[in-house]
Amino acid sequence: MKHKSDIIIGLEVHVELNTKTKLFCSCPTKGSEEPNTRTCEICLGMPGSKPVLNKKAIEFALKLCLALNCNVSKELIFSRKSYFYPDLAKNYQITQYEMPLGKDGKLMLSDGKAVGITRIHLEEDPASLVHPSGLKDSSYVLIDYNRSGNPLVEIVTNPEMYSADEARDFMKQLLSILEYLEVFDINHCIIKADANISIKESDYTKVEVKNITGFKEIESALSYEIERQKLGVTKSRIVQETRGWDSVAKITYPLRAKESAEDYGYIIDTDLVPIEITKQLLSEVNATLPEFAQDKARRFVQEYKIAKDDAEIISSDKSIAELFEKCTKRIYPILSSKWVRRELIRVLNYHKKSLREINLEPNNFIDLLELIQNKEITEKIGQRLIERLAEGQFDVKEYVKKHGLSMISEEVELEKFCESSIKENQKAIEDYKNGNEKALNFVIGAVMKKSKGKAKPDTVKDIILRLVGK
Repeated sequence: MKHKSDIIIGLEVHVELNTKTKLFCSCPTKGSEEPNTRTCEICLGMPGSKPVLNKKAIEFALKLCLALNCNVSKELIFSRKSYFYPDLAKNYQITQYEMPLGKDGKLMLSDGKAVGITRIHLEEDPASLVHPSGLKDSSYVLIDYNRSGNPLVEIVTNPEMYSADEARDFMKQLLSILEYLEVFDINHCIIKADANISIKESDYTKVEVKNITGFKEIESALSYEIERQKLGVTKSRIVQETRGWDSVAKITYPLRAKESAEDYGYIIDTDLVPIEITKQLLSEVNATLPEFAQDKARRFVQEYKIAKDDAEIISSDKSIAELFEKCTKRIYPILSSKWVRRELIRVLNYHKKSLREINLEPNNFIDLLELIQNKEITEKIGQRLIERLAEGQFDVKEYVKKHGLSMISEEVELEKFCESSIKENQKAIEDYKNGNEKALNFVIGAVMKKSKGKAKPDTVKDIILRLVGK
């Protein structure tokens, strides 16, 4: 097989769907964190128990299939993946094998490259294994079945990514789509990836790295594994194997020999009858799909004439994109994009919170931008106000009025500040008169300090120029 790159990467991404109950029973997916309290005879795999499929999980999975341009199967058929491990009490996982829900899709990276989607299927999550001294050093393991049976979708890509950076971008774009679909909650749901990596120097021997949690870790794990393989091939032969990722030590480590599909003995699950995916159901689900980030960014550039980089950053977060569009109803789009992309996101990053987490009232933010647009407050005052809004909501216009933060526009008062600043900074004035135009900024800064940032800089400059006779 001829490869297009010296590095070949494929991903298997597991995404927990944000449903209220598990995939095959009515146990809640969220609630008590006391071990083994959100369980029943079905998710514990007790003899005689019968699974009943969660309809909302099907709808969520279909949304993702359509969003990733997959061909959707006409039937939903489940299989049993047999393996003897304590994280599934019944010794098999209910998943899909012969006929996935979706196949032959694609996801566009930020640079326009299309990464093929081999398949998307539904399956149940295993239990959580707790290793008190860490995976490698614990002499025993504890099992928490609260997670067992939670609904997952697995997205399997073609081996078409050629760098750790592309893999991270894939995860970033996927996370944005999941957020727009509202099928995944980053604060409560799990997203993890298994990565298959091979390099030219090892004749493309495939190594799998398991359970990389979160898209931020994907680049670190892949970068390490690529370098490990390049260094290892000079000393010995790279073998096909499965490795784990230690997110603390930032290294991969051996787990076991790589399994094949035959090792799992897939069979059709006889407890779950095939479910028809009708054209009507697909049409209803398709009608609920939103405008996604990449399409929204292109529209923002065309409709609002904002910079491409600003549009892409704003649209990458659904709630921020919605706030921007609300702002444009009253505020010039260029001003809106500047303050959303730079100041709002700056404050969110500082607090390490999302827009939803700070509960920002849109009208308070828009009032703030309106004051700046009308030159009623300075940008410096605006920055202070947005920082306060991140801590709690208040009436911005009332606050500005109460604390006397409006710009000073009365020239009489400003002239007094300018006159005293000129007297105090004669050297800067002389430097300006001798051709150093930047020296005037020092005097303007002195006036702004006297006015506590409330003066209009352009007005201050005009008054100073008039007073110094130039």
